[in-house]
Amino acid sequence: MEQSYLENYNNLVKLMENQGGEYDYNLIKKAYECCVSAHKGQLRSSKEEFYLHPYNVAKIIVTLGMDSESIAAALLHDTVEDTEITLEDITKQFGKEVAYIVDGVTKLGKITYNTKEQQQAENLRKMLMAMAEDIRVIIIKLADRLHNMRTIDAMSDYKQLEKSVETLEIYAPIAHRLGIRPIKEELEDLSIKHLDSPAYNEIEQLLKVRKENREKILDSISEKIKGRLASVIPDTKISIQSRVKSIHGIYRKMYVQGKDFDEIYDIYAIRIITDTVNDCYNILGIMHDMFRPIPGRFKDYISMPKPNRYQSLHTTVIGREGIPFEIQIRTWDMHHTAEYGIAAHWKYKAGVTENNTNMEEQLAWVRQILENQNEVGDSAELITNIKVDLAQDDVFAVTPKGDVINLPAGSTVIDFAFAIHTAVGIRMIGAKVDGKIVPINHVIKTGEIVDILTTNQEGHGPSRDWLNMTVTNGAKAKIRSWFKKEKRAENIENGKNEIEAEFRRNYINLTDNEFEDFIEDLAKKFKMPNGEEFYAAIGYGGILLSKIMPRIKDDYNKLKKSSIKNDVIEVVPVNHKASADGVIVDGLPDCLIKFSKCCAPLPGDDIIGFITRGHGVSIHKRDCINVPKDISSAEEPGRWINSHWAVQSKNKLFTSSLQIMGLNRDGFLADITTTLYNMHVSLHNVNARPAKSGNCLIDVTISTEGLEHLKNIINHIEKLHGVFSVERINK
Repeated sequence: MEQSYLENYNNLVKLMENQGGEYDYNLIKKAYECCVSAHKGQLRSSKEEFYLHPYNVAKIIVTLGMDSESIAAALLHDTVEDTEITLEDITKQFGKEVAYIVDGVTKLGKITYNTKEQQQAENLRKMLMAMAEDIRVIIIKLADRLHNMRTIDAMSDYKQLEKSVETLEIYAPIAHRLGIRPIKEELEDLSIKHLDSPAYNEIEQLLKVRKENREKILDSISEKIKGRLASVIPDTKISIQSRVKSIHGIYRKMYVQGKDFDEIYDIYAIRIITDTVNDCYNILGIMHDMFRPIPGRFKDYISMPKPNRYQSLHTTVIGREGIPFEIQIRTWDMHHTAEYGIAAHWKYKAGVTENNTNMEEQLAWVRQILENQNEVGDSAELITNIKVDLAQDDVFAVTPKGDVINLPAGSTVIDFAFAIHTAVGIRMIGAKVDGKIVPINHVIKTGEIVDILTTNQEGHGPSRDWLNMTVTNGAKAKIRSWFKKEKRAENIENGKNEIEAEFRRNYINLTDNEFEDFIEDLAKKFKMPNGEEFYAAIGYGGILLSKIMPRIKDDYNKLKKSSIKNDVIEVVPVNHKASADGVIVDGLPDCLIKFSKCCAPLPGDDIIGFITRGHGVSIHKRDCINVPKDISSAEEPGRWINSHWAVQSKNKLFTSSLQIMGLNRDGFLADITTTLYNMHVSLHNVNARPAKSGNCLIDVTISTEGLEHLKNIINHIEKLHGVFSVERINK
């Protein structure tokens, strides 16, 4: 190996030696040499040698305490996708285990898909399936994404936004589900840094300004706690650490919940680590004696762990300085799990988990996501469902027998019933919460005892309204499955009635023969054998008509345009030559055109030109505030000139700005950027800020093909949860 390659390999070896595990150094060296050789001559966007990326991913894998096969797979994870090396080559040289992990991490880049959404959905599905079989796949994928995010500045602005949204919605939540806190927090911080850099910089500056004072206060508090605990627990059995909340955590409190920086109680935290659970509860009592606890801010994650196995006692208190801070109390085993999550259970020698039962339980949610997607055919819906399953916070409810059921925040008693068993959900007729009858759409709170009331009456089943009352995709999938199997004739009738009503509402007028042919074509496009199955899918909720109506309207418009062309001779205007920008200025062929920034006209807008001095013709919207209502009474009426759009090329893009007002909720900004990304709309700028009454305002600057394209974009954004209004604004 050349000197630089050898030096990097030696650094990797030192890192492994510091971890203290038993490694197959021959396997790792062989993988490193293969990585360097395969990627030789390849450069990343940053112009650095490509092999440095898998090398840095492998270093992250080492710090997580993973085994030799994981490190080897990390070094090789891009070879199949980006070099001439095949999966068969990996199998021959490194064995089936390493090859399986590499294959799981490799994207489906060589397969052609109809849309980008379909490709993303299938990549996600493949990754989750591989992850369900071998957790090392996703741990390497998280390390891969982390290093990519650390070096994302070399990418284009659009790619930075695209990757940041995907990271925030998919990879950071997966890291959270697996309990790998450092990776989760760094992924979130790096995403916010590129999605909302002004807010990120503001928070970073606020933390810097208060750093010196914060360190003094936390050091003082730590010393007081240490002195108080010394008489109860030996120093050797206690570690006291301080930490600062992540930038993303602060961002959510400030820009989503609308709090001021000084109103956030858990920015600063003291972490106390001890040997036993008894010590944890004893220390909690001492802390509440030393400091004044804030009511409602105590959480016992030891007796009721989070789904990712996180355990700790959390309490927020106020010291004598008047500064609120959080205290976290846990054992060393709990701390190790909190820092490394599922990776903490890995054994170097055996390459298996410390406790297979725990591992199976931690991966149950992956299999549940995959099970929920079996009946989802639409790529966009698949991606949305996966994001919903990953993003939810959790509540814990209890059955009358004392079993704890973990559900996403916002879940109803219907979700609870289906979480117990499909049969319980199907037979459900009501519910009691803490001994009292509640409505069937009752939203569950942590700690509530929920008793599901059922019936054995033959033919009883769920109501279609339940689909709108459930949060979990698992419950929705089971309800749809029941209707699909049990109510076929009813589904077909309901689906047809729903389509006919929606067609009338959207002025889609077809003869009987045209209607039948149109439905058959739609069925084929949505991979249904015939129109009857298409009706049934809409009837039981397998296809959501509201989501596919934009596509149906496009197909209808194309059908009508085609029929018009067959009956009408198209008249093309003559003696007018359009500029390169697609604008015809009466009497001035080939003149220089520029679009005014005050109103940002788009193809489809009614426009007028203004002859500037030395800069050609400036194009304005007719209703622009800078255009006189009465041209004849303007100061220089001769400089205003009639203009109109020629036939517009789809390759030409125009800049437009929108202001979105909506509910100040978690994930609102991410939903908007994802919608734009899924529509292949370039996003140039985004600015989010809180408004009154718990709302927020988001300004976005995008590229559009014209007025109709912009209306379609607005229509999609308006359908998002929590959107109150979308308005086109001047820059």
